[in-house]
Amino acid sequence: MFLFRRGAARLSVDAARTRTSGDRPEAVLLDVREKPEWRAGHTPGAVHAPLTGLLAGATLPASAQGRPLVVICRSGHRSQRAAKLLVERGADAIDVKGGMNAWAAAGFPVVDERGNSGSIA
Repeated sequence: MFLFRRGAARLSVDAARTRTSGDRPEAVLLDVREKPEWRAGHTPGAVHAPLTGLLAGATLPASAQGRPLVVICRSGHRSQRAAKLLVERGADAIDVKGGMNAWAAAGFPVVDERGNSGSIA
């Protein structure tokens, strides 16, 4: 079972990748960066839901609803805020320490909006 609790330790990029990849991932990787950042580079298979939208009351994309969420941004600050907000709304969420900067530094794949090699803006 994959339960997150309020105040839980943050995930490393290694743990985040393990929990959100494979044929049957146990969680959805939710990228809360803004659209230009997403377009420049994101993880393959991630779901996009900008923090600004979540703060304004937007609902999660259908593919993320009712699933455990691993929340990521560029450096880990926005994702920490988003995970707290989502937990307050009843979601099962935790954020990734170091965000996409740490993801890319670990050598994990980053793609742009066309599926080509992306960059972290």
